[in-house]
Amino acid sequence: MQATRGVRLTPVPLAAAARGAVALAVPLLIGVLTGAVVPAVLAGIGALWGVGQDGSDPYRLRLRRLVRMGLAAACGLLAGGLALRSGHPVAVPGCLVAAALLGGAVSLRGPLASVAGMHLLLGATVGAGVPVPGPWWQPPLALLAGVALVTALSATPWLWRRHAIERDAVLAVYRAAAEALSAAGSAGAEAARRRLTAALDHAHRAMGRHLSRRVRSGTELSALRDAFDTALRLGEVTSALVWEGRVLPAHVRDVPLTLAARLLPAAGAAAAAGPNAPTAGTSSKATARPVPGRTAPPAAGTAGAPDPAAAAGTAPPPAGTPAAPGTAASDGDPAEAPATPHSVSTPQTVTPPAGTPTAPGVAPAETPATPDPAPAAGAAPRPAGAPAASGAPAPGAVPAEWPAAPDSPALRALAELAGRSGRVRPDEAAVRLPALPWHGRAAQVRYAVLLAACVLVAQLCAGLLHGPRGYWLPMTVAFVYKPDFGPVLRRALHRCAGTLVGVAAIGAVTLLTTDAYVLIGAVAAFGAVMAVGVRHHYALATTGLTAVVFVLVDMLGDHRALYSARILDTALAAAIVLVAHFALWPASAAERAAAQTGAALAAARRYRDLPADAAPGRRHALRRTAYHRLAEARRAVAHADAEPGRPGRDLAALEAAVTATERLCDAVSARNLGGGAAPASPGPQPADGPDSPASPGSSNSPAFPASPASPGTPTSPGAPGPAHPGPGSPAARCDGFCPVGG
Repeated sequence: MQATRGVRLTPVPLAAAARGAVALAVPLLIGVLTGAVVPAVLAGIGALWGVGQDGSDPYRLRLRRLVRMGLAAACGLLAGGLALRSGHPVAVPGCLVAAALLGGAVSLRGPLASVAGMHLLLGATVGAGVPVPGPWWQPPLALLAGVALVTALSATPWLWRRHAIERDAVLAVYRAAAEALSAAGSAGAEAARRRLTAALDHAHRAMGRHLSRRVRSGTELSALRDAFDTALRLGEVTSALVWEGRVLPAHVRDVPLTLAARLLPAAGAAAAAGPNAPTAGTSSKATARPVPGRTAPPAAGTAGAPDPAAAAGTAPPPAGTPAAPGTAASDGDPAEAPATPHSVSTPQTVTPPAGTPTAPGVAPAETPATPDPAPAAGAAPRPAGAPAASGAPAPGAVPAEWPAAPDSPALRALAELAGRSGRVRPDEAAVRLPALPWHGRAAQVRYAVLLAACVLVAQLCAGLLHGPRGYWLPMTVAFVYKPDFGPVLRRALHRCAGTLVGVAAIGAVTLLTTDAYVLIGAVAAFGAVMAVGVRHHYALATTGLTAVVFVLVDMLGDHRALYSARILDTALAAAIVLVAHFALWPASAAERAAAQTGAALAAARRYRDLPADAAPGRRHALRRTAYHRLAEARRAVAHADAEPGRPGRDLAALEAAVTATERLCDAVSARNLGGGAAPASPGPQPADGPDSPASPGSSNSPAFPASPASPGTPTSPGAPGPAHPGPGSPAARCDGFCPVGG
């Protein structure tokens, strides 16, 4: 689908919709034709839950999630069925509470565990609420058969699209880099930088296991690894160029897609000229709107642009001098970076970009730039003190089609990438992105207890309202109370809206006809709707699920007209969850945001303090970890901001801390490309303190938001001292809930 008026429309996942329709219709058709309706319905329930977990991620991750979900749901269904068959009055409530405690305890340990925990509780709810005739072992096996059908349908495209998902993910990085370079110098540069981070995170997850495997050269997977490793370096360079804050010429903006066409397999290279991506030679021009508070510098590749070492306020070290201790390497994610081109004759005045943190109470310093020594004849300029072996571009590596020699370290690095014909591999690429626990054991226990209490209350209400088949209330609680999936209030509202629309839709169908084959056709249609909703909107997914469940229950023999009852049940279950969540744990989302922000600041400090002589692989690994955790922290803050009532948490301060740290990480990236000379100072430091220029790593190490563990205290030699924020600054407000050490 084409973008209209700058708004991107996501294509409808037709393949996933077809899989959802087939997976739900086939078991029911077989059941109607053979007379085995009950096992067919149970297989349909397994297929229904499988469709809900059939994502568009790499096949190996998809299979792991579906297998774990199926096993957990089968265990829950078995336990609930045995509790119902026992006939003991407390067996069913006890089973549901135990399933909620276990599912809640594992749900906050990661995405796969969260899916398994939720479906363990869903299986127990259905098993304890829907009497099924036949032997006790039949329902779990029928459920697994439905999950297996979805798994087979989801994995079949692997036979002819072996690495297509990974290729598309890596290609998206190059497109995002091209968009970021096109946005450089405009107000949308920072948003483009974050989209590049998201694209790199997705590609890193998609490539995952392939990064640690030995692969034969010359294969498609080998080409993908080379393209991904080049994308890491491209992200680092793009970060610095975006931070320079100047509009880039077309030959610079075209480099990412040119690299994609060269490095990716043929199918990926052809896709590089997609409808939403600028093509070589025709990159979309960035609007020359200056960022508020920033004077637009000269265009890249033109005279009059400032020098990196001059912007730092320090003279360039002699060639071959190693970077100061404590300097960090750069990131491959979006960023803003000060410009560092060569000055021509007269010194220029360099003003740090708008929003760059400075010392409280001190205006941003304007540092006169000094001319850089002219490069040797016939060679492209190289930052002083940056040996070619350290990852800086080698002299002379300038594409012939470039009209002018690159005038900044970032441009020289981009020119090197554009001019390379061989592989660009860090010696130790980051194998996988770090996993970040949700809160810790205390939070897991608290969530498990709250979930169990909500399920128990819902089960008691169901017994009073609907008798033995009141499974809808606890099932809705299991779906809604998932704080790790996003804001609980929004999820509850979407659940209610989707249920209302789904009940109305299936009610309209049943008013027209009750023919079994027509209803199976309706199940196929609503299964396709659910598959689309899983990827686009939770309310849409709930609409499809609600309609399918009504048909499945009707085929099991429950012909009661429960349309209005199910709407009220959904509203009641949502109310139970919201009351428990906001009355007993109102600050959970803010606590998670604070924990994520603290982890992000710690990762950023590790990236900053990396020694200058560290291996490129180590540098890229720390850089990716820092930017990935900053992106996770930003998402956690956004989720917390969507929740009402956040006592004691200043989310604006958390967001400001994340933004400041992103920009300071960008400064680290630009510094590393400049061979250790900081492109711009984050603000004056005390002349006689641990941050003075005489201290190792001081002037070249941007200051991150201070740690409350040691506010205002000196740090160890080789690491920059903490910032000394005023009481009203974002860093000072962040001190109260970002307890990470420097």
